Amino acid sequence: MSQTEDRSAPPSPTPRSAAVNHPPLKLLELSPENVYGKCQALAGNLWWSWHPEVADLFRELDPIRFRQLDHNPIALLAEFTPERLEARAAELVLHSRINHAYRRMKEYLAADNTWSTVHAGVLGSKPVVYFSAEFGIHESVPIYSGGLGVLAGDHVKSASGLGIPLVAVGLFYKQGYFKQQLDLDGYQHEEYLHSRVETLPLEPAIGTDGAQVTVAIETRSGQIRAQLWKMAVGRVSLYLLDSDVEGNTPEDRQLTGRLYGGDNRIRIRQELVLGVGGVRAIRALGIVPGVYHLNEGHSVFATLEAVRVRMARDGYSFDDAVRKVARQTVFTTHTPVPAGHDRFDGGLMEEHLGPMRDALGISHDHLMGLGRVDPGNHGEPFCMTVLGLKFSRRANAVSALHGHVSRRMWKDLWGSHVEEEVPIGHITNGVHVPSWLSAQMLQLYDRLFPANWFRRLGEPDVWQRIHDCDPGELWETHYALKNLLLQFVRRRLARQCRRRGESEATVEAALKVLDPNVLTIGFARRFATYKRADLVLGELDTMARLVGDPDRPIQLIFAGKAHPADEPGKGLIRKIANLRHDPRFAGRVVFVEDYDINVCRHLIQGVDVWLNNPRRPLEASGTSGQKVVLNGGLNCSILDGWWAEAFDGRNGFAIGRGETHADPAVTDARDAAALYDVLEKEVIPLFYERDADGLPRTWIKMMKNSISSLAWRFSSHRMVMDYARACYVPAAGGLSCDMHAR
Repeated sequence: MSQTEDRSAPPSPTPRSAAVNHPPLKLLELSPENVYGKCQALAGNLWWSWHPEVADLFRELDPIRFRQLDHNPIALLAEFTPERLEARAAELVLHSRINHAYRRMKEYLAADNTWSTVHAGVLGSKPVVYFSAEFGIHESVPIYSGGLGVLAGDHVKSASGLGIPLVAVGLFYKQGYFKQQLDLDGYQHEEYLHSRVETLPLEPAIGTDGAQVTVAIETRSGQIRAQLWKMAVGRVSLYLLDSDVEGNTPEDRQLTGRLYGGDNRIRIRQELVLGVGGVRAIRALGIVPGVYHLNEGHSVFATLEAVRVRMARDGYSFDDAVRKVARQTVFTTHTPVPAGHDRFDGGLMEEHLGPMRDALGISHDHLMGLGRVDPGNHGEPFCMTVLGLKFSRRANAVSALHGHVSRRMWKDLWGSHVEEEVPIGHITNGVHVPSWLSAQMLQLYDRLFPANWFRRLGEPDVWQRIHDCDPGELWETHYALKNLLLQFVRRRLARQCRRRGESEATVEAALKVLDPNVLTIGFARRFATYKRADLVLGELDTMARLVGDPDRPIQLIFAGKAHPADEPGKGLIRKIANLRHDPRFAGRVVFVEDYDINVCRHLIQGVDVWLNNPRRPLEASGTSGQKVVLNGGLNCSILDGWWAEAFDGRNGFAIGRGETHADPAVTDARDAAALYDVLEKEVIPLFYERDADGLPRTWIKMMKNSISSLAWRFSSHRMVMDYARACYVPAAGGLSCDMHAR
């Protein structure tokens, strides 16, 4: 590997100004000569999390403890003395591999020949500040709940790989999102665990005054204070605000404790810390943003603080400052469901934004009007998405279909504009290839693809080489991944049974569920009712027939969490989990508890088919199916979100024709019938149609079509390049580029 090449490619730079990106310079300056120091340096930057060969170094030190510690290398190293680690590395002959990994990381951090250098040079002095309420980087850093956070994590990783001068801002949730446990009756219970700073890749974020940055946000009921932590994600610095500081009330010390917990008052206070506190923290670091990217509405109070700064610093009027800030602001909406957009009443707004509106010199009615579709409607609450759309000049949805939905949903904001003229474009989501690609498929691609293929993830010609792969080799690779998945599921199910105090016979049965020779369908996501997790179980007798077919059976693996307050979602989990007690489904339909990045990784790498059946058009994009593509699995999905623009008839399966009925019950019935139809007439026959060598040749051809037509289109590298060209560069004053499908 050359000095500038990296598996997260294209090779990328570290921005020249430490004030822009704050790379973890201590890793470069330490240059530790001993194994312990190098391992600490590797563990201190989440770069390792998308380099499986580096993660394997930590795993080999103590495989059992590494798994028990949620694959957290910092927690693992804390259990070693330097002397013991040195001895263990010598015993396993790891020294050369550790040295090689450490050298590669240093070269990666220091590289300066990148995609961004050529295509987004203006950002070098005008960095992007990317705000998100959650970041899913790795399971060992539990500051995410699901798709939005994982998307943000992939965005940050690709920004690092492409060399985009970007810093990220979020909240440090010491209890994170909940750990899910199901009781004997299948009911979800939530457990919150405390993360310790010393076991995470965190360090105090140091401001221009040489001290850890702290910020204060004024409200009518007192100040909220927060301290700032820094986490290195490759070349990108992720800054996390933490309200657990002296001077705050006991309630406010817990404010950033849990992700998406509490009532509207807690929510607005969290969003005040994220938006207003985030902008103040960035200024304290000496960073002058060229672009504000607001990932969903949770952080849009940042625009008000940015306006206040321009008024105070540059003497602009409120209206002029709004125009200046809006030109710099990119707003991404992810939610096609009206109820999913945060709304606050006038009382909460006055309590929390009163001091801000005083500084802006506007009235309460004016402030409320900024967050209303109809500013004069005093009965309309303040909506964060409305403020985000009004205070940005570049707004986008996250798939082509979601763009249509968003333009229709928000067209009244633009008065006389027809729907097609509403200025909301779309940039379809993608996934970070190195994070989700299995080691086995990586080895396969390395043999087939050009030597520098990781630098060319977005080029379709690279991926066409999959058609040269021997069908038997591709199938054997998939079969090996499937076996790894089933072993993982069995271990998890056995652990669930032991925790519940079930009999040894039940534990033994859990260790024997599922069959690698049976068509395996995976369904894993947030258990919101519109995602219809039980659609495939609508007719249990039909499903029992499919599961129990003596010649062509199927089996299903479910996983996912329901929001703690979502009783209908919990009911769906209970319904599915309790099928284990039905002899028709025992051992063939399973529910794996505590869905997280680790569970997701196993599922998307090993299933034959990924099932996705939301009620169209309520899936904004979805990315789990994109991860499946990379590993050779096939999608069977409603034509919604990304699949509506991905399916071509040869690269997977469609449920229905993308039609909906005015009555949701009719839509559900139609979709259920279409799902059974596609399973019985297409999916099952194709999987079990074998040649003399036992290979499902037509199925394998579809696997190749899926990889060749989709992997290059739905990567987060492509997504971030789209953002850079269409949003970041023009927002920073560079050469304008039309937004994708604007």
